[in-house]
Amino acid sequence: MAERKKSQVVGFNHVALEVGDIDEALAFYGEFLDFELRSKSDKMAFIDLGDQFLALSKGRRQGPDDDRHLGLVVKDKAAVAAILEGMGVAIISDRFLDFLDPWGNRIEIIGYHNIQFTKAPHILRGMGLGGLDKSESALKELADKGMAPD
Repeated sequence: MAERKKSQVVGFNHVALEVGDIDEALAFYGEFLDFELRSKSDKMAFIDLGDQFLALSKGRRQGPDDDRHLGLVVKDKAAVAAILEGMGVAIISDRFLDFLDPWGNRIEIIGYHNIQFTKAPHILRGMGLGGLDKSESALKELADKGMAPD
């Protein structure tokens, strides 16, 4: 049998998190994230992340996540940390800004400045984030892969 040609992965379109209640989830995430709601029903909500989105789906039944997590990239990680502290949300990692949402989804907050992940300039502009930059270490990681910005 001939070997089939594989398709290269380009990225993520969306991630879906299961929550107990859509309105409660939007209120919880809205406490520390500034986002645009794409659409909402009784069972689903879609939060815009520029050219990607986060789906919230009603109906979580499993226990809390251990290592499985969603890494959300933010403009200001320190601001999120301060808000989470004020909300009384327990940080569950000594190394990262990881916490469990009220339904047991493990979330890691990551600052845009220090990681390889890069939104295209036109997407950042459209999100009102045209001035975001990358650290030297993040730029080096990208350059080492031949992906340095122009």
